[in-house]
Amino acid sequence: MKKLLSLVMFALAPALYAQQTINITVINPSKAERSDEPVVISLASYGDIRSAEVICDGKEIPCQLDDLDQDETFDELCFLSDLKGKEKKEYTVRLFNDGEPRKYTARVFAEMLVRNDKVKEKNKHNNFLESITARGDCAYSYNIQHHHGVDFESELNGIRIYFDKRQTLDLYGKFKKGLELEATQFYTSKEQKAQGYGDDVLWVGNTFGLGAFRGWNGKEPTMIDPVRSRTQRIISYGPLRTIVEVFDRGWKAAADKPAVNMTLRYTQYAGHRDTDVDVIFNKPVADYLFSTGVINVKNSVEFSDKKGLRACWGTDWPSGDTINFKRETVGLGICIPTKYVKSEEPANKDNYAFVVGTDNKRLQYKVIYCSANETFGYHSSEEWFDFLRKWKKDIAEKPVILRIKD
Repeated sequence: MKKLLSLVMFALAPALYAQQTINITVINPSKAERSDEPVVISLASYGDIRSAEVICDGKEIPCQLDDLDQDETFDELCFLSDLKGKEKKEYTVRLFNDGEPRKYTARVFAEMLVRNDKVKEKNKHNNFLESITARGDCAYSYNIQHHHGVDFESELNGIRIYFDKRQTLDLYGKFKKGLELEATQFYTSKEQKAQGYGDDVLWVGNTFGLGAFRGWNGKEPTMIDPVRSRTQRIISYGPLRTIVEVFDRGWKAAADKPAVNMTLRYTQYAGHRDTDVDVIFNKPVADYLFSTGVINVKNSVEFSDKKGLRACWGTDWPSGDTINFKRETVGLGICIPTKYVKSEEPANKDNYAFVVGTDNKRLQYKVIYCSANETFGYHSSEEWFDFLRKWKKDIAEKPVILRIKD
């Protein structure tokens, strides 16, 4: 009898430990199919949550808990939803105040590395970091990290952010879908190339690259300099989204205004080629001007809807090494809510730029790219620009609808 009672109690344990249950309805307002749509729930009003599960159609699906401010308390839960056109799905979220987050197959990856002098192969370094800070007068912070800054990816993309005053987003192009940066560390060997791995596909120099955030002096973009210090850190490794941050302390963004602290948060969701950029200041900066945009790739074709969406398609060498690299064709894009756009600047030899402002302390935008190497992507400017029009319509005009019931 005692044994039977123990078995019954064990079977009921999850229900006993469930502190709260949330019922969520996710609705696709579009006729088009949506895949891997992020559903993000703030946990601010649910207490100290330590673990969770998400159920749909009687089956558990992967979810993720994130501690955004690194205070050892989870702030958000997220999961991904696949929806047919006009489909509505019901999800049950169970929150627990004990246990550990459940393990699921990783669909994103993030990494920071310092070189190991004992390692001879360029893509085998193993001095792993989670956060690094350099003083503002550090002579060459660009070379501190192995691949020059934090990198991250989904199955469709791969990005590194330079650890210097440029803070440029540089790009990794893939031939097939999958996670590759753990294996290549952004430096693909000849053997890996022969196996179908991707590689660096963009030369960025001092340009925006893909949507780097900069200052604006009234005539041109300015670098994130001077600063008291700059930090890169990984907030979340996955499995459904990775979150990395760049923190600039004491940035003198305008000569005639006080210095500010700025956090650039990059969120990469599984199954997505677009990346969310969240810019957060420690004080009101409504009277400051900033800039962002995309590089003017050599011989590129430009597209703009004059409402915050700007893109290009072009071909250039990704490196000064013309022996081990080939010319690469890429499509780039950036989408900024019109409330932040102060002006769309004429193209110059470096950039397709926007001058932007904030709504007091923050602004948000998205960046996106493709490589013509992809077997799963886009191979002409016409295809790329047509995709971007549909992409903006989905994210700006017809986002998925959430209905939450505790």
